[in-house]
Amino acid sequence: MSIPEITPAEFVARRDRGEPLTLLDVREDWELGVASVPGVVHIPMGQVAERLAEIDRDREVVVLCRSGRRSLEVARYLAQQGYRAINLAGGILAWSRDLDATIPTY
Repeated sequence: MSIPEITPAEFVARRDRGEPLTLLDVREDWELGVASVPGVVHIPMGQVAERLAEIDRDREVVVLCRSGRRSLEVARYLAQQGYRAINLAGGILAWSRDLDATIPTY
């Protein structure tokens, strides 16, 4: 199953246009303490299956992790569950590099 990808800049542009998007951060709690962006739904990767009810099925779900690998796995799982899932290419590292250098990398 092919999962679409979006860059951090494309995500922000779509969100700023008012498109109904959920940004799902699947990193661990400690990772959000190091580097985070506002307005996320935070569900660590290992808890996604048991917490599906917290994710709005009526919105596209953009999945975020550190580099884009974990988020791709979660996006694939969500798509199999009937969600419209998109992977955030490059994760928080790309967000820091391309949009907001104040976000620490780790």
